Amino acid sequence: MTDARPPLVEMRAISKAFGAIQALDGVDLSIGPGEVLGLVGDNSAGKSTLMKVLTGAYQPDAGEIRLLGRPVELASPQDSRRLGIEMVYQDFALCGNLDVAENIYLGRWPARGGLVQTRRMEAEAGQILAGLGVDPGIARQKVETLSGGRQQMVAIARAVSFEPKLVILDEPTANLSVVATEHVLGLIRELKGRGVAQIVISHRLQDVFAVGDRVMVLKRGRKVGERRIRETTEDAVLALIVQGDAAEMARQE
Repeated sequence: MTDARPPLVEMRAISKAFGAIQALDGVDLSIGPGEVLGLVGDNSAGKSTLMKVLTGAYQPDAGEIRLLGRPVELASPQDSRRLGIEMVYQDFALCGNLDVAENIYLGRWPARGGLVQTRRMEAEAGQILAGLGVDPGIARQKVETLSGGRQQMVAIARAVSFEPKLVILDEPTANLSVVATEHVLGLIRELKGRGVAQIVISHRLQDVFAVGDRVMVLKRGRKVGERRIRETTEDAVLALIVQGDAAEMARQE
């Protein structure tokens, strides 16, 4: 029986220009609950621009975004957050002088009578960390004392604290050790098991193949290919990144 349910998120014919530069040209993207989509391409492919449209940071010049089949307007990142979309940036966007719990609940520290409920915040942060297989004891540590791998985990934990339907991960394993990379990939699998959809922007095809269900390739602002991981190879995807799909590129001219 065919699953007739609409995708969790669908982007249709998204275009975006910055002056004379066409950053996105009619790009389609869809992702279902619990699915992991690898988003790949060279540095000028349009990956970040497409995700900034999805998070409400940019407004598209054309196209539409649908959530569970319904058109939605994402006028700001707050709109996307309310709809269950979170993004973990490559620079983590953490405050190094604050502890882990304070970072996870940044901007929404629980308070009573004008006083921050520190113990409650640390306990709740510890529960989120433990649920991701991270030592809850780090909730009281300053972020600046943590390794890059652990900071990445804190950034993911902060996204998870909003109970998202979709998490976008921007180069989540860049500059991490082998051990830290495996832990981050484990977190992606954990979220997948919870039914959280994830879009993984990455230059590391081996990581995309380790956790992804599908991989989508952008080149010069256009979608030039999409493959199921189990039906393709890293070499085939690399060829799309470098050369594009001749038939697809010609069709879009």
